[in-house]
Amino acid sequence: MDLYGITGGRLDVIAEEAELSRESTTMADEGGRATRGVSTFQRFSFDTNESLCFEPCEDSPPPPTGAEDGFDDDVFKGGQTESEIVTIRNRLQGKVAEMENFASHLEEIFLTVEENFGRQEQHLEQHYNDVLQTLSQRYDDRAAGLEEEKKGKLEALYKQLLTCGQAMDASKELIETAQEVYRSEDKRLFLKAVMPTIKRIKEFAKEEVDLTLSTNLEFNTPLADLSDVKTMMDSINVVPAPSAPVINPQMPNSATQTSLRVRWSLFSDDTVEYYELYYRPVLEDTPADSTCAPLVSKVKVKETHCTVTYLLPNAQYELWVTATNTTGISPASEKTLYMTVPSPPVIKQRECTSCPEAALIRWESGNTNPVDSYTVELSEMGTDGTESGIAESVVAVPTCQCLIQLQTKRRYLISVRAVNIGGPSDRSEVITVSTTGTFFCLLEDTAHPCLSISEDGFTMFYGYEELPISAMALDDNNAFTRCVAVLGDLIPVRGRHYWEVEVDDVTEFRIGVASEDTERNSYLGANNTSWCMRHILTPSRHKYEFLHNGCSPDLRITVNPVRIGVALDYERGTLSFFNVELEQHLHTFQCHFQHYVQPCFGLDNPGALTVHNGIEAPEYSFI
Repeated sequence: MDLYGITGGRLDVIAEEAELSRESTTMADEGGRATRGVSTFQRFSFDTNESLCFEPCEDSPPPPTGAEDGFDDDVFKGGQTESEIVTIRNRLQGKVAEMENFASHLEEIFLTVEENFGRQEQHLEQHYNDVLQTLSQRYDDRAAGLEEEKKGKLEALYKQLLTCGQAMDASKELIETAQEVYRSEDKRLFLKAVMPTIKRIKEFAKEEVDLTLSTNLEFNTPLADLSDVKTMMDSINVVPAPSAPVINPQMPNSATQTSLRVRWSLFSDDTVEYYELYYRPVLEDTPADSTCAPLVSKVKVKETHCTVTYLLPNAQYELWVTATNTTGISPASEKTLYMTVPSPPVIKQRECTSCPEAALIRWESGNTNPVDSYTVELSEMGTDGTESGIAESVVAVPTCQCLIQLQTKRRYLISVRAVNIGGPSDRSEVITVSTTGTFFCLLEDTAHPCLSISEDGFTMFYGYEELPISAMALDDNNAFTRCVAVLGDLIPVRGRHYWEVEVDDVTEFRIGVASEDTERNSYLGANNTSWCMRHILTPSRHKYEFLHNGCSPDLRITVNPVRIGVALDYERGTLSFFNVELEQHLHTFQCHFQHYVQPCFGLDNPGALTVHNGIEAPEYSFI
């Protein structure tokens, strides 16, 4: 039904009255007198029950009391002016507009009611179909039961019939045998066969034949239990319980270290008063015994989303949700896994290295559960020591280390974030990296047990005390066992690298570079994977050798260096040594480094060496 069909007639009446008002105004203007009967101006109102109530307009003039043919000019001027008529007309037009808006609103309500009715009609039809299906299933089950019962009774009767037939056949055969014996004329054969026959007759006579029916001929017809059908019929006019909600998969950046934002969906036809979200942590080492399982927490909300707080960082949580209305609680949704954001990584500053063109940053995850990736953030440090903003972010780093290309002679602030499906973690502690020169630390896991490394990682000590044999028994194949030496971690970037070593006259040392696979049970410079400068104390002088594969050129150094510069140039294939104080070139190895090499340091007698790195290479070192 069209709502305008209902209200159209009333609106037409209002329009006609408005037209009459305009005509009366015209007549009053033209003739000065107008015939006045019952007033055509009426005020109307409407309420929510869609009824229209027409009342006499308060602004209308009183009915005429003068001559029947109308008013004279004085009466018209005193009773109603033209401006009053215009005011009434405008007011009436406003009421018409309000009625039109109200009619439009009623039409929207009508459509909404019609949609709701259609939805309820579908629900009612589905409900009745379920009832009919249940009844049909009950009928089929009962008919199948009766068929099985009939089949059982017929089989029992058939078996009894077969038994009776077998007994009758045996009796008939026995009678025929007895007659043949009786009719026998040969007395010798008669005497021979009569006794077995009599014996068989006696045995047959002893057998009792059951002549009662083996089954009851009446069928068991219990009353059908239709209580559930009655319940279904009674629930037709009741709001159905909601269906199981569906938790949406976790969205990126939907978590923090201690909270999760969870969303779920529900069928549009369901009526829900509130939801209950359940969650618990997923622990890998939880025993199978359910009594030791994590406790389940619950949150009650009215929306289809919720933020769960006070959680563990980088932890998996199992979540499920139920919906509740006046009828009951829905089934639980399928369980879904969400993850909180990881804890910030921990940068291992002692294992970070740098050179004028790049930096190698290493860190620890700091999380028990695996992390999807890492993001390295770096910003250039200003001249005043403050951060100048993020200059670059290296994303999707799969492992706990990252090689970053940098600009030379700059200082950077570098931090790391761990990332999983929940989002990125907070920033790790910020470290400062300088690209003025090559920076590395000594690798303690490669150090001989007689060596001690200082806290800052740049000074090594070889004490005078002898270590026990038990301390010399090394399980780590990465440490030097014969030469009292240690390796430095050189950043794997081809280019120019420079560092300096502080020595003294009474210490026998070895300084140079070695490949990562250098044999740990040999001396530095005695194999083809290491190049070094060696200092030897003799009774007559200080001797210096430049060893590679056990060979050294015959060189004499007259001034003992106390600070030795080492310059490694991958592109030119050179390793040079300098006396820093005198800016004196000592020796250069010409070699082709097929693989990356690491700084190496050894002590042949008790003493100490101090490494100075991260410094700018002097101009003379790479001429």
